[in-house]
Amino acid sequence: MPLTVKDMMEAANAVVERIDGAKAQELVADGALLLDIRDAPELERSGRAVEAHHIPRGMLEFRADPTTQYHDPELRFDRPIVLHCASGGRAALAGKLLKEMGYAEVYNLGGLTDWQQGGGAVIEPVDPGM
Repeated sequence: MPLTVKDMMEAANAVVERIDGAKAQELVADGALLLDIRDAPELERSGRAVEAHHIPRGMLEFRADPTTQYHDPELRFDRPIVLHCASGGRAALAGKLLKEMGYAEVYNLGGLTDWQQGGGAVIEPVDPGM
């Protein structure tokens, strides 16, 4: 039987802890990387967390692998990573991937609104009419 998105989500949620905005704030204050994996148009449309580092989901494997020329030095195996997307689905799948790549401490915050509800500051999107 083929693998379904439901199967993938269940597997991801089983290995990537879902946390709330308050816990994410604590982790980031202690040095964790807040990683926004949304696509650039989503950031332009809805803004971003002040502390967030951005790597689009489609580039994550390349940025996370230290053996590629595309590796992002913000991603370190000894640094906790708090992922978020728009609602948490892509963050869960990305978290599972990072764990499979050797990143031990990975969390799913959910979406940008979860960051805001936890008291996290955001940079509002630029008004396209300005």
